[in-house]
Amino acid sequence: MEKGKIIELLNLDIQDEHGAIIQYLTHAYAMGEGEMACEIEAMAREEMRHLDWLAETVVELGGQPSLKRGTMNMAGKTVPDWMRDDVKLEEGAIENYKKHIELIDEPKIKRLMKRILADEQAHHGKFEHLVEKAQKEGLKDIRGDRKDSVAKTLNWGIEHEYTVVLQYLFHSYMTGNEEAKKQLEDQAINEMQHLGWLAEEMVDGGGSPRIEHARPDQSTRTADMLKADIKIEKQVAEAYERAAREVDDAGLKELLIRIRDNEKYHIEVFNDLLEDEEDKKSPGTGLNIGDSGE
Repeated sequence: MEKGKIIELLNLDIQDEHGAIIQYLTHAYAMGEGEMACEIEAMAREEMRHLDWLAETVVELGGQPSLKRGTMNMAGKTVPDWMRDDVKLEEGAIENYKKHIELIDEPKIKRLMKRILADEQAHHGKFEHLVEKAQKEGLKDIRGDRKDSVAKTLNWGIEHEYTVVLQYLFHSYMTGNEEAKKQLEDQAINEMQHLGWLAEEMVDGGGSPRIEHARPDQSTRTADMLKADIKIEKQVAEAYERAAREVDDAGLKELLIRIRDNEKYHIEVFNDLLEDEEDKKSPGTGLNIGDSGE
């Protein structure tokens, strides 16, 4: 199979993993704290790992990982319905991975996809069990319809965090700077934590998290990536600062300040990386040593 076709198939799988992550997190947040929510979040983290493996493979083949989100099934009205929807999502993933394993003739990639397929088959069985568990325990959707200024602030934060998770992951895949890659991955993980904190705060406060994102920066030169990352971090640190001053709830104020301080840390990390990157410029060429020609 031609390399371009393999990249196309892998990007379809990346999109499906992306959709599964958001579907599962939405379901986990909507039922609140508890053993079942933890089980679902654990499976979402495994889907994140799959996405990461697939994206790295796409880059190794000379492509760019897709940031599109695959189809989600969010029609269920009850927790057992959600789990049935998750079973169906896994059935689709299993079918697609089996097809792609047959189509792709590169041994290393086939091996990776078989590894992912084994996880999807395990997830399928777990979600079937969770259908019964949800029915037995009478679990409910605990989200509310809060739509005040606090809910608006929280959903703004969720959108930002989701956006930069995608942005930093994309940058980490595309950079040829190993230290930048590591730091971008670390900060993406931290932003994912922020998203979870804000979504849980929203549900606890009687709201419903809106897990959508804005357009992530997709620069492919390391210096351009870092400049974009610094810019968005400065903007959002100031926004969290303003939001913290405006809220009355002490617990929410503390959370917003904590996230603000994390964002300030990201700015310092990215500034250091940018300074190092610019120091690597070879006199007379303008090319960055260690950059993969982005």
